[in-house]
Amino acid sequence: MKRIEVGDPAPDVSLKTHQGDTIALSSFQGEKAVVLFFYPMDGTPVCTKEACGFRDSYEDFVEAGAAVIGISGDTAARHQAFASEHRLQYLLVDDHDGQIRKAFGVPKTLGFMPGRVTYVIDKQGIVRHVFSSQLSASKHVEEALSCLRSSE
Repeated sequence: MKRIEVGDPAPDVSLKTHQGDTIALSSFQGEKAVVLFFYPMDGTPVCTKEACGFRDSYEDFVEAGAAVIGISGDTAARHQAFASEHRLQYLLVDDHDGQIRKAFGVPKTLGFMPGRVTYVIDKQGIVRHVFSSQLSASKHVEEALSCLRSSE
């Protein structure tokens, strides 16, 4: 499985959102940068902290011209409940079959747990930053914002 690195074009994957829509990642090209954050599962303490961190900084991402998208293996229905419970204003994507993780080459932690990796993709669809840390949830938000701000 090839890992997507800085400088690589982002794979053009289809994203099934918690709102029931399916969009192509490429639909953001020319319009917005995209912050994709892969996380293991809705509702766990570290994942909830990360999701709420992106929520709390959402306006900063909008001001930086970026869309925020969270991706895990949870179903759209579970994402919908998670988004509602925590007032998440960005999209959550259903990757129950692991195809989006596979397209990005997101590694598993300890060989079994879905990895926590954040990608910052510019308006041209090129990956500009990759950050991986299973336990430092808040650092994902900081790293993504720092990358976006340095490219303004």
